[in-house]
Amino acid sequence: MENLVARVKAIILTPQTEWQVIEGESGEVSVLFTQYVAILALIPAIAGFIGGVLVGGFMPFGGGLVVAIVTYVFSFVVVYVIALLIDVLAPSFGAQKNFPNALKLSVYSHTPAWLAGIFLIVPGLGFLRILGLYGLYLLWLGLPPLMRAPRDKALLYAGAVVLCAVLLVVVIGALQVAMFLSAPR
Repeated sequence: MENLVARVKAIILTPQTEWQVIEGESGEVSVLFTQYVAILALIPAIAGFIGGVLVGGFMPFGGGLVVAIVTYVFSFVVVYVIALLIDVLAPSFGAQKNFPNALKLSVYSHTPAWLAGIFLIVPGLGFLRILGLYGLYLLWLGLPPLMRAPRDKALLYAGAVVLCAVLLVVVIGALQVAMFLSAPR
């Protein structure tokens, strides 16, 4: 847990130097998912449950639990698919394909969004999740060291990844809505 806190602090406060450290580490899916994603992705899932069921009272317990579980599971899917996108798009921007580094980039760039998920506890503060957009800056900073993207193409590369990620989130959101609307009540 100590390493997790140190990593979160470093990626938020000193991202340029932290990306250099991360670049030298393994990008094993099992390690990144069990020691980082599995813990941080709990923040918005649990906070959303508490805010929707216990504080706001606008969701029934069972529905809130299902939403929390689906949100948590989709966190893993989104991180993995965005890593695939980062890797697939690499040659188009003069970068090197390297899936382990793409996965590290996707995982650690999501840190601010997961942390900002704490604001879901108080329904009126949900707008503060906008602070999670700091992850876009982290993505842009991490592309040159991790994917060997030329600095002059990193912003365009990051933009392409973000555009694809937004489309992915819209599709996943539509699937979630369809799932919940078709569920028996």
